Amino acid sequence: MQLFHRKLSPEIIKGNEKNIIILHGLFGTADNWFTIGKKLAEKNHIYLIDQRNHGQSGWSDEWNYNNMSEDLNELIDTNRLQDVVVIGHSMGGKTAMLFAGQFPEKLSQLIVIDISPRYYPPHHSNIIEALKSIDLKTLNTRQEAEKLLENKGLDVGTRQFLLKNLYRKDDQSFAWRMNLEVISQKIEKVGEEYPQNFSYEGSTIFIRGDKSNYINLEHDVSIIKNYFPNAEILSVKDAGHWVHAEQPQALLKIFDEFIL
Repeated sequence: MQLFHRKLSPEIIKGNEKNIIILHGLFGTADNWFTIGKKLAEKNHIYLIDQRNHGQSGWSDEWNYNNMSEDLNELIDTNRLQDVVVIGHSMGGKTAMLFAGQFPEKLSQLIVIDISPRYYPPHHSNIIEALKSIDLKTLNTRQEAEKLLENKGLDVGTRQFLLKNLYRKDDQSFAWRMNLEVISQKIEKVGEEYPQNFSYEGSTIFIRGDKSNYINLEHDVSIIKNYFPNAEILSVKDAGHWVHAEQPQALLKIFDEFIL
């Protein structure tokens, strides 16, 4: 599948720029990473990607990490990218990990943010239920949608994040940019563990929020090292799962030190 993406580049091209691909997480879009992407684009070519069934990329009933890894490979081949650094957050991190195992020759560095190769049980049922409580056919305003999400117990940050997917079509009716039906049907795919027959020995860094439980230092380090033997694992202070939103400067500092 051809993926929608935004490309950001330096004002002056010197010829030694890296090609950096950034993959968002579940319910996200390329725009979630625009601020960080713009900063990284001062020295590099940045590709902000909408993964399938998200943002402005196509929808498909086929939705798993193998599909998403193949989509990424197609984007790299179509754009004839070399010297690629892949950054993936959460679901995007799972995509990036599998891509590194399947196509190790296609990337020079791998950065995984707040996700481990292990299995994660489904834990988004409250969000899916809240999103499905919104009847788009009768919805009049975004404020109505936010109130419905609030009534389902979602905090303000989560509500604002989810509502970035809500837009008006040409006929002024509302629609979701994400394929909510397929996502809800196949949500268990998001937590799948890394395949046993893949590994990646290239330059790798895992970044966790120190307030997040997605990467547990006691249990996940050995799992990460099993698949990514040369991985370095760093923690960002005062950050939860949304490291890029909560501590962008700390994350940019790590990127600056790691991306060669």
